[in-house]
Amino acid sequence: MKFVFFLAFSLALPVAFSTTHREKISPWLLSQVNRSEADSRAQTVLIFLKDEADLSQIDLNAPREERLKSVFNLLVNTSVQSQKGLIDWLTSQKINYRTYYIANLVVAEGLSPDQIQTLAQRKDVRYLSGNPQLRNTIPSPALSRDVGEKGPGGNIIRFGASKVWEELKVTGKAMVIGGQDTGVKWSHAALKNKYRGWDGNSANHDYSWHDSVHKNSGGNSSCGYDLTAPCDDHGHGTHTIGTVVGDDEKGNQIGVAPGAKWVACRNMDSGIGTPEMYIECFQWFLAPWPQKGDPIKDAKPELAPHVINNSWGCPESEGCEGGEFISILKALRAAGIMVVVSAGNEGSSCSTIKDGPAFHSDLVLSVGAMNHRDDSIAGFSSRGPSVYDKKLGPHVSAPGVNVRSAVPSGGYAEFGWSGTSMAGPHVVGLVALLWSSNPGLVGKIEETEKLIKDKAEPKTSSQSCGGVSGTLSPNNTFGYGISNAYEVVKSQVRQTQ
Repeated sequence: MKFVFFLAFSLALPVAFSTTHREKISPWLLSQVNRSEADSRAQTVLIFLKDEADLSQIDLNAPREERLKSVFNLLVNTSVQSQKGLIDWLTSQKINYRTYYIANLVVAEGLSPDQIQTLAQRKDVRYLSGNPQLRNTIPSPALSRDVGEKGPGGNIIRFGASKVWEELKVTGKAMVIGGQDTGVKWSHAALKNKYRGWDGNSANHDYSWHDSVHKNSGGNSSCGYDLTAPCDDHGHGTHTIGTVVGDDEKGNQIGVAPGAKWVACRNMDSGIGTPEMYIECFQWFLAPWPQKGDPIKDAKPELAPHVINNSWGCPESEGCEGGEFISILKALRAAGIMVVVSAGNEGSSCSTIKDGPAFHSDLVLSVGAMNHRDDSIAGFSSRGPSVYDKKLGPHVSAPGVNVRSAVPSGGYAEFGWSGTSMAGPHVVGLVALLWSSNPGLVGKIEETEKLIKDKAEPKTSSQSCGGVSGTLSPNNTFGYGISNAYEVVKSQVRQTQ
């Protein structure tokens, strides 16, 4: 998922920060501070502290629940101990704040330029960034009608998922996927029975749904705010979850892993997201807490999803420069939670994988979009190398052109939606199928990524990017190739039989 916007900044005389202190402030926030000198506008600031949890302590071979709890406890202890001095200062200044542990982070509201300068001078502060609210351009259908199809869609067949169900008898059972997006129409016929919060008779949304949109962020959501039950004010989240697990058992087989369950976190207000919303959702996925509960005291790491779909990106215009997600992605990786990210919709030029979290090549599995009708790469699919770390991307490609899936009306986008947003969920479903077929791989992120890459169908291109010839595989157009669920799962089913 790629969001595209343009911001124009007015110029003003800069605040008198030293060079050292200016380096601790993101360019976006610094530009806002400089602008605000004339009108004294207050800023919401993400304050990242220097101390970070030592994740090397985590036993990556420990049982899943033990591993999740170890990461949770380590992160919480690190943040609680190191944030005390900062919190005392914020309290003395009568500044409202919120604390996080998934990254050692405090979010403070209403800061003046002088207060931001004081924070930049603190030795316990690593970096300061902003929390702007900007509208995301999200894929939507050119036309939609409620006419059902029978059997798996062409994208599901080409991806090899239906062959996994039919021949290998694997559907993703015992796996839980997480979706961070615009919300979900949880009562949709293709999704309701797959929702972890539904037991077949009644719904309990505690630990299966979280809303990080606590107030009107400019989107004027039709769902409202601080939602205690899933709702989707756009449709994007419903569509992406549908591609992972959707099946109404009446012929609409839209999901790759229909035996898996889903949980979700809303991170956008009608398409308007902020860095804090994204971070809050990541924290909830690591250790879900109930409605109105305490994120630490009431958290249950054992209820974390196995794999998270991220069909979104945080561009520089939104205040994101990359560093804000690094510690988060490392923590999730240490916990054994796989993070799959859509590469972006900025193609077809080279070096268009340019937003977090997709451009963290070693910390996520990024997915490009291909057309399952002719195996061509989508013109909009972002190409590598990553702008952030200069490494190859996307890692693999999957169907992302005119993909049919669920929409909040209760029907289906018959003519499909297009975007790498649609491609990423296919690979999320593949992880669910793979880990269901071989529980010994659960939480083994590096092994899983390698297997998915190795079993992809190599695909070349006439386009060369980053000094890598498109005639080679992997390349910066298709990555390691077109992802194939059947080949991946078959290799494990045979080993475990």
